[in-house]
Amino acid sequence: MNKEEILAKSRSENTDEGKKNAEDQGRQIGIIAFIIVLIFLFIFNMCTNRSNDALAAVFWTYVAAEAYPRYRFSKEKSLLFTTIAGGFLAIANLITYVMRVVG
Repeated sequence: MNKEEILAKSRSENTDEGKKNAEDQGRQIGIIAFIIVLIFLFIFNMCTNRSNDALAAVFWTYVAAEAYPRYRFSKEKSLLFTTIAGGFLAIANLITYVMRVVG
């Protein structure tokens, strides 16, 4: 592929790098805010003798969901392990939470 073909292909993709950059920055800020609120709620629940199972289920679901597409792209075994372990822990915490609420 020569330089002109590469440029033509890039122009035809219609990707706005500014928009992509803003989305990436927004995602990073969202992750940081999510973690800060999650930590606050974990500490608050521990201080008030409440269960953190629901919060842990949300956290591990996020970890598994974040790792899976990265694994599909890179095929790194550590990401596959993270996906499986995160999914298992999410399900375990969810079951524990439901059992406490129902039982």
